Amino acid sequence: MKIEILYVTGCPTHPAAVALVRRVLADQGVFAEIHEILVKNEVMAKELGFRGSPTVRVNGRDVVEDLDKPEATALCCRVYLGSNGVGLPPVDAIRRAVVEAKERERQ
Repeated sequence: MKIEILYVTGCPTHPAAVALVRRVLADQGVFAEIHEILVKNEVMAKELGFRGSPTVRVNGRDVVEDLDKPEATALCCRVYLGSNGVGLPPVDAIRRAVVEAKERERQ
């Protein structure tokens, strides 16, 4: 399973996002390396499809897909609707992405 956390320099929620993902992985009994990717500029943001900091991906898919919004990139903090943690994806979204990836690996 490939876990990525994309972030910008100085992102105040980056460390909390890493801790949240680690907790979900442990709760699900999954060992996976977390790749922390520093998005340095707009070119890199566009290449990565970066939606704001932090962005959490499991196997290349954003754990929160904003289907209502176009694939805009941004070198700024990301706001997640429906999350109790300001600037963090909802834990349920991370858990769902990890469980789905785990099930795909079993097939």
